[in-house]
Amino acid sequence: MAHHATGGSDHEPDPNSRLYNPYADLNIPTQTLYKLPTSPEFLFSEESVHQRRSWGENLTFYTGSAYLAGSVTGAGIGLVSAFKSMEQGDTLKLKINRVLNSSGHSGRSWGNRVGIIGLIYAGMESGVVAVTDRDDIWSSVAAGLGTGAVCRAARGVRSAAVAGALGGLAAGAAVAAKQAMKRYVPI
Repeated sequence: MAHHATGGSDHEPDPNSRLYNPYADLNIPTQTLYKLPTSPEFLFSEESVHQRRSWGENLTFYTGSAYLAGSVTGAGIGLVSAFKSMEQGDTLKLKINRVLNSSGHSGRSWGNRVGIIGLIYAGMESGVVAVTDRDDIWSSVAAGLGTGAVCRAARGVRSAAVAGALGGLAAGAAVAAKQAMKRYVPI
């Protein structure tokens, strides 16, 4: 029977690993079992200390989910616009063409606009977390404040301040809702 470097048997229960037999479903008689870790593995020990996404994962997640949400919202707006612009004598082919064109155009436009906001937010949040070395609600609020201000900076100081305040409130509300969901909604 094979022994590990720690001197334990392969069949001793280890709370940090689980046994895996790749041939279990094939009904092949074999004793080959692999001990797989139950927790994530990290290349560097510093990575295991921080329980958060990296800046690249944040960038991808926020930009992608913002683009998707914007595209779906824009497509819905385009769909409503297409139905409003239909005329009595339109053929079915023309109606379908109008719906697809309007939904596609609005979906792309909204997706790009909201995706850019997600991109700026992800960069701001990663920057705030890197500077303060804290990933809490205040980091998200600061990132929302900065995102709103940057998005409206070209329209003047007053517009940037209002958009920054709204962005900070929206980010704070989103994080608070996420925390409430974790606490009160069992999964």
